[in-house]
Amino acid sequence: MVYRRLFDTVLARTDAETAHRAGFGLLRAAAGVPGLATLGRRRLGARGTGLEVRAMGLRFPSPLGVAAGFDKNAEGIDALAGLGFGFVEVGTVTGRAQPGNPRPRLFRLTADRAVVNRMGFNNDGAARVVDRLARRRGRRRAQPAVVGVNIGKTKDVPEPEAVSDYETSTRLLAPYADYLVVNVSSPNTPGLRDLQAVERLHPLLQAVRRQADAVCQRRVPLLVKIAPDLGDDEVLAVADLAVRVPLDGIVATNTTVSRDGLRSSPAEVEAAGAGGLSGPPLRDRSLSVLKLLRDRVGADMTLISVGGVATGADVHERLAAGATLVQAYTAFVYEGPFWPKRVTRELAGLAAGADR
Repeated sequence: MVYRRLFDTVLARTDAETAHRAGFGLLRAAAGVPGLATLGRRRLGARGTGLEVRAMGLRFPSPLGVAAGFDKNAEGIDALAGLGFGFVEVGTVTGRAQPGNPRPRLFRLTADRAVVNRMGFNNDGAARVVDRLARRRGRRRAQPAVVGVNIGKTKDVPEPEAVSDYETSTRLLAPYADYLVVNVSSPNTPGLRDLQAVERLHPLLQAVRRQADAVCQRRVPLLVKIAPDLGDDEVLAVADLAVRVPLDGIVATNTTVSRDGLRSSPAEVEAAGAGGLSGPPLRDRSLSVLKLLRDRVGADMTLISVGGVATGADVHERLAAGATLVQAYTAFVYEGPFWPKRVTRELAGLAAGADR
């Protein structure tokens, strides 16, 4: 409640990207204080909740993770894990550093508890992210967190060279990733979503798989992240491709370009402008895509469901509908640092009730 009042009275009146940077900076600073960090892990950490998930050869302390986009540059993995997330997906990381789209580029639609972003894959580039991941791996006090790495196309790279660009990112990042996600579904990089077409996606995924195998002694799980704006037939085509490659999983879904059914006024929506919409308005389509995928790929493939997750009941619903793991971003922004622990407790209660 305290955070909600702070958000509504202060943060909601602050530029969204500025507020994100400030809030994330405070979380990272707190995680760097040994005594405070230890206390936080004991009270908020995901371990010991009875919600452990084993998937893709990995052990996740809980099924709730942070979606890509929150920690673009692998700067706050331990801080986020210490709040109770079972895993952290960093990125989207591109082969080259890039500033992203001009600001302002992140907007809140508070009546919908939603966010519109057109960030444009702003990030420090694969080489600098690798440096951070390598330093973290060498630290004694690093949290034993599962870390996924989400990779995308550098904006200035011509589309015919997209595969080579993804290979560059894979070559650098795969050795430091617990799992790797190929992002072809952001609406904010021109031409990126065209790569979801099966005839273009297949050679891309094969190239990333080969590159990851070439630079790693272990097999790094490979997933693809898709958009909610694909038609049902297109979703099923990606599912068939995932089985054929074979991939280890699918992340569904990214943000949407749709603006249907919003509570926010048309003026607010117009002021936010173009970009990907996330939060509760995405819930129904994300759940629908999850069910389509699970029916198509069978029981064994890992599905990470993301989009419109706000409560423990939402996570429980996704798991019941076939998700292996669940990610969130927007609800965390609106609800604050104690949100993941609250959701985990709600989920543990629901799981215990289901087992009776």
